[in-house]
Parts: sequence; C-alpha cells; structure tokens
Amino acid sequence: MKGAATVGVISTAGCLGGNGDEDGEDGGDESYTVTIGATSQNSSTQAAAQALARAANEHSDTVKISPQVTDGWTANLYEYDDDNIPAMGVDNNSLSKAMAEDGPFADNPVDKLPQQGFMFTSLQIHWVALEGSGLESTADLADGGYTIYPIQPGFGTRLLTEEVIKEAGLWEQNDILNVDTGDIPGAVEEDRVDALCVYGANSVALSGWVQEVDVRSGGGLYLLEVDENYRQAIEEVPGAILEEFEAYGYEQDVDKVTNQVVSWSLAAQWAFSPDIDPAATKEIARIAHEHHDTIRDSDPTTLNYDDPEIMTTTVIPDLEIHPGIVEFFQDNDIWNDEWTSG
Repeated sequence: MKGAATVGVISTAGCLGGNGDEDGEDGGDESYTVTIGATSQNSSTQAAAQALARAANEHSDTVKISPQVTDGWTANLYEYDDDNIPAMGVDNNSLSKAMAEDGPFADNPVDKLPQQGFMFTSLQIHWVALEGSGLESTADLADGGYTIYPIQPGFGTRLLTEEVIKEAGLWEQNDILNVDTGDIPGAVEEDRVDALCVYGANSVALSGWVQEVDVRSGGGLYLLEVDENYRQAIEEVPGAILEEFEAYGYEQDVDKVTNQVVSWSLAAQWAFSPDIDPAATKEIARIAHEHHDTIRDSDPTTLNYDDPEIMTTTVIPDLEIHPGIVEFFQDNDIWNDEWTSG
C-alpha cells in the first residue's frame, strides 16, 4: 500500500525516545513520538493529524506526533494489521465491520485491531453533479449510464458510500470512477465524471480535495436532490447518520436544483496500538482538550473539546479503549463502566 515503505520503518510501538535518548527535556519523564496513519494528502484526516502535531509541538514536552500518508481509513486497519502503523485515524463503520468480519473484512479479515482513542471528526458525505450531466436527483441515477465518483477506494468514506449507493440500488447500472482524491479534480476539469460524492467536516469546511474540485469545476458544480429511496437507504445502512443542512464551504453557488444538503455522515476517531505507552495517549488527549484552539488555528474543522465528553461520542462499547485514554476519561469524570478498558 502507498506509504508502506516510509511507514514501515517506524517502530511497532510507535514511541521513540526523544532528544536522542529516552528521557524528556527535563531528564525525567520519557518522551514519545507517535506515528499516526493519517490517510491521503489534502484529506480531512491529514489536516487533523497535522494540526494535532502542531499543538503537541507547542504545548507538550513529552509527545511528538508524526502524521504519515496512507490510503484511507479502511486501508489503515490493514496497515495496522501488517505492523506498518501503530496509530491511525479510522471511522467507526470500518472498525465495526472489521470486528464483525463483514464487508471487505469478510473475505480478508484482520488478525488484530487497535484500541480506541477519542473522536476527532464527523464527515458529512453528500452528492454533487456537474453541468452537462443532465442530473437533477438521485432518482435519475436509476436510469444508469452515468459516471459517478463514490470517493477513493480504501477510504472509510468510500466503504460507507458504496454501501449506501448499493442499498439504494444505484450501483450496477452506472460506471464507477475509481481514482485517488488527488486525481479527481483533473477528471472534473476534463468532464470525465457526471456526479461525485464529496464531504465536509463538522459543518465547518470542505475537505481539501473537495475544495480543489470546487475550484476546478469552472462554476459548474451543484447539489443533487436526494429522493425518498436514497434517504431510506441512508437510514437502512448501519454506521450512516442522516443529516440535513444548508451547503457550506463552496466558492460557488451550488443551489441550481436545491440548497439543502442531505448527507450520510460518518464519525471517526484516533486509535492506538496497545504497545504505545499510556502516558503518550493520555497526553495526546490532554492536548486536544486543553489546546483545541491551537489545533483549530491549523484545522478550522476541529471540534470544541472544552467539554471533553464530546471525545467519547465514538466509543464502541465492545472494543477496548487504550489505557491512557481510559485514565483521561476517568480523570475528567466521563468514563462509563459499560465500556471496555484495554
């Protein structure tokens, strides 16, 4: 997988002694470098990881964070299983399917799973179409023959999107464009696609690659109307959250057909190997909680962690939570005894 050669040289523990040895700057506490699989360049996860890394640089004497390019949330679970990354951004849908050996994990299961960390984003996936496509509604896709982009293979957003489209019965009759997010702006510019699934984060900003699609579409991008069949498909697919809101983040008016976004949203969290020292993950959680303003300076979509309870939104009760995160939750009185401690 992309990035494996670079990521593979990182120790499986994900924690390397800082300052040339295992001691912190004050000669007391150990220092740690935590490598995080952060998906592709210009992705929302890459932006979030880089912003977290900046906050760690500015506000911690013991933890450094090293974001690495990978092929996506779903792909990260395979990278982790192959000992290529010790920590990652991952969505709850991919995690749940890996736990149940369902979806892509039915034929290709993983032998081990990371322990849970805390929520860092919710991506709001939705449909847009291009001038000249003739599309006005998701119902039109039932006719078939359209070229659609359901996001990059390997992304957790792709896994969920593909499931929703198939549930709506719109997959087989259309042509699926399988390219990386870095290549889709060019395909849009060259009129090689009719409709795309795109996303923004936390009702604040579009993902970096979607912003580039917006710019390079030549003003020809607009929201698709979502019919009742597709709404029902969203509600039928576990892991998909139906949301409705006004469009945000676009540099052009996208309300040619409708001004309402109907999204199938997907929450994601940071997850960690049990080999990572609990002191490191507890410190990462502290940085997010106490210095989310610094993180937001780099990534405007950063959640408000003033109330740390929002960090628990993604907890899957049956999957272990990293001991350092458990300690942070307990210290902040947001631990639930129904959850599973690593």
